[in-house]
Amino acid sequence: MRFLRQFAAPVLIGLLGTAPAAAGPTGKEIFEGVISSTPIYDDQELAEYVGSLVAQVVSVSELKDEKFTFTLLDDPAVNAFATRDNYVYVNRGLLHYVRNEAQLVSVLAHEVGHITKGHVTDLEDEAKGAQFLAALAAMLSGSAEVYEAGMAYANSLVKSHGRANELEADAAGAEYMVRLGYDTDAMIEMLSTMKDMESLQKRRAAAQGATRQTYHGIFASHPRNDSRLRNAVGKAGKVDPKQARDDGDERYRKMTEGLVWGENFQDKEKKASRWEDLNARVRFDYPDDWTHRPDGRAVVGTPEDKSALLAMEPMARTAQEPEEYLYNYLNSPQLVDSKSIEPAGLKGFTGILKGEDGKSDKRIAVVYYRMGAYVFTGEVEDPASFADMDSQFLASIETFRPISNRELRGRSPKRIHYVKATSATTFDKLAENLKLTSSEAEDLRLINGYYPSGEPEPGEWIKIIKQ
Repeated sequence: MRFLRQFAAPVLIGLLGTAPAAAGPTGKEIFEGVISSTPIYDDQELAEYVGSLVAQVVSVSELKDEKFTFTLLDDPAVNAFATRDNYVYVNRGLLHYVRNEAQLVSVLAHEVGHITKGHVTDLEDEAKGAQFLAALAAMLSGSAEVYEAGMAYANSLVKSHGRANELEADAAGAEYMVRLGYDTDAMIEMLSTMKDMESLQKRRAAAQGATRQTYHGIFASHPRNDSRLRNAVGKAGKVDPKQARDDGDERYRKMTEGLVWGENFQDKEKKASRWEDLNARVRFDYPDDWTHRPDGRAVVGTPEDKSALLAMEPMARTAQEPEEYLYNYLNSPQLVDSKSIEPAGLKGFTGILKGEDGKSDKRIAVVYYRMGAYVFTGEVEDPASFADMDSQFLASIETFRPISNRELRGRSPKRIHYVKATSATTFDKLAENLKLTSSEAEDLRLINGYYPSGEPEPGEWIKIIKQ
């Protein structure tokens, strides 16, 4: 339940003021509290991939006809959790330690198991009031000691049920894995990695005089040697060879190439009105009081009153000049007040598409950069306001520019990349060449399943941490 630490004080006050402490908030209220302080990870393809795996797990569970909501959080902490009303969350940080799709499914199946077995509501009802009051008291007093004392009491309630519930969730998760065709050995492998990480983090924390709780951190012994865990998982049986899936290591590798490692500080430094694509290395600014959101491949920005919108969609560039490209894109020659533009020295073209039958005019533009054609469309709700708003459309389009190496340097986060090991590859050499800290060198072993010792086999795909 570590996410309760992240709630803002107004959220806590609102929830405690509208419901009895023991009842706890709804799943939607928890969701709103979580995303108010922890952003959603900005990788739609990865989120859809993980979400599709959640859906597959749910489809073979006892709650296959119920709606589940999945969220991938931009949090480096290693955690996954489920809340009431069928909400499932995975932190970006957990994905670093997963090595294939089957291991990821084991985590998701475990969390779905907590929901199907009723653990979420049982424990929330028993401990939520104490946890919320502890968090609220800490926020109002500014005292970490007050918070820790309250949380210690709440956690003692949870731990009295923890071992039995975790094993039951593991058993349920293993059943779902078998029904989907995944080998349950992946669950033991994943939990073994979590135990190794727990041991490493506890050692680091002890050196600083602190304690550290980790995901599924309840094992007295290592999962590989835990007979109760193996019995719980083993009850699921073996996969029918005719229905067996591979471990999905290639799919997982492709989906997590470039995954941000550690703190994703870049999003905290850019202007709220700025849209940027660090892969394509382009950006532009909306007016300061506008907000923007993704819409498929496009981005759409609007003022608070929704009286106008400016959309931009990246398209494939052709050999045509921008003017010809734009006319072909519109399939119409009727642009007025058209002209060439050169945002940041790039080639572009813009004009006004006249509205018909009382509809508003539209500002249309295209800007070329590398192999991309970035097509802008500006429109208004009230046709009479177009002339005034059009100046803002043009001003935003003129801010389009490439993101330079100088602009990226110093603020781009480290990311996970994959390379093939050779006969000369060792983790010590990799850490030295990548200029990793001693902690990162240990993490490098851990995320590849070689902690505390061992070296990769020639031809094996391994993760590296690189800016």
